[in-house]
Amino acid sequence: MVYLTRKEYFCASHRLFNPKFSDEKNLQIYGKCAYANGHGHNYELEVTVVGEPVDETGMILDLKILSDIIKKEITDKVDHRHLNIDVDFLQGIIPTAENIAIVFWNILAPKIPVGKLYSLKVYETPNNFAEYRG
Repeated sequence: MVYLTRKEYFCASHRLFNPKFSDEKNLQIYGKCAYANGHGHNYELEVTVVGEPVDETGMILDLKILSDIIKKEITDKVDHRHLNIDVDFLQGIIPTAENIAIVFWNILAPKIPVGKLYSLKVYETPNNFAEYRG
């Protein structure tokens, strides 16, 4: 099996808070990430597909096709948006890197036309990321 990865980027803001908790409890759990107006990140998204290269092309999946799917389904909808407010598919979800990775996976997995989605990583910073493998 061969693992093929495409990296895309988007900028977005979010606020980490649970509406069931008091402001004090949210600040205790999420720290400054719970501030009322939110904060932003320059996110990196890595999408890895696994499969066997096709003899005629030598590719599992054309990276341009994978990039177009990621842009259409994800980055065009989240780039320069407030994830809590502006993104329909994140409504009612605490937009941690972990939850974002799961939601993105659920959107992308059925859209991959060749091979199979293997891994999805969401980097909030170079030091902090979540990886989901379904």
